[in-house]
This record gives sequence, structure tokens and C-alpha cells, in this order.
Amino acid sequence: MKREEAWNLLCEWTKSDALRKHALAVEAAMRFYAVKFGEDPEEWGIVGLLHDFDYEKYPTMEEHPMKGVEHLRSLGVPEEWCKAILAHAPYSGQQAESDMAKALLASDELTGLIVATTLVQPTKKLADLKPKSVRKRMKEKAFAARVNREDIIAGAEMLGISLEEHIENVVTAMRGSAEALGL
Repeated sequence: MKREEAWNLLCEWTKSDALRKHALAVEAAMRFYAVKFGEDPEEWGIVGLLHDFDYEKYPTMEEHPMKGVEHLRSLGVPEEWCKAILAHAPYSGQQAESDMAKALLASDELTGLIVATTLVQPTKKLADLKPKSVRKRMKEKAFAARVNREDIIAGAEMLGISLEEHIENVVTAMRGSAEALGL
């Protein structure tokens, strides 16, 4: 599957602009980590784009992301992609074993925290966001309360990097997509 096909599939299944932007943010983070690990940024980016493509149709823990992965398998996407997408939802039972799966788990929730932190900054621009501001907001349980901080922390540990470095990496990655993200 090529990126254009993945984008079209995402847009077919996902009408929410916010969810599409989330997919773009995770794509940026995944591309960053692919380069860091010497892997294919195109493939990793596609996994980032598609990780929540089924969420609007199947928003429950009983169905997401399992229904989406079922569809992806019917399209013949690589099993590594399917396992990574399943592993971003720890309740799926799939462990994050590959670097791809670890990066997806680590980046998914963090992109939401970064967006929320950016939006409360005076300029509302990623270019002006300091990673330490994200770390500070992460400590505030009421701020972006739906963001699973445990996934962010566990993901950084799985990647073998400090939480501070992980936040800096994902902020840097998202800056490259700031225009598409509206930030």
C-alpha cells in the first residue's frame, strides 16, 4: 500500500478533521522514528496514518482497532503493520514487539498532548512550543485528561530513550507537518 492509498482509505473511513489531523501528527512521529531506527519512513508513516482509521466506525474497545486490522489484512497489508496497529491499543492483547509497534504506542497519545499544549500557548504555533512545556502539562492530570500518560511513559521506556528526549523528538517531527496540522 502506498501513502496515497492509505490517505484515501483514512479519508473514506474518517470524516472528522480532528481525527485526520491526529493521523497526520502520528504519521510525522512515525516517519521521524523510522529514520532514527534506519527503517523505511514511508512504511512507518503509513502505519501512523492508518492506526485509527477505523475509530469513527468502531469506537469501542471491543472493535477498535481489531475491525480496522481485519480490513487491512483483507487488503494484504504486511502483518508487521497489523501487529503494530493492534499493539497501539494495549487492550487488544497484542504486545508492542517491533520497533515500529513501540514507536506507534509511544507516539500516539503524545501527539494529542503536544497539540493540546500548543493550543494553550499564546501563539498557538508548534514552532514556538518548548518541549519542557509539554512535560509540565503532562504532570497536570486535569489537562488533556483523556491522554493516557502511562502509554507515553511506557513507550519511551520501550524505545530506550528518556521521556524528555521522546517529547523533543515528537515535537520536532510534528513541526515538519505544522501547516497540515493547522499549528
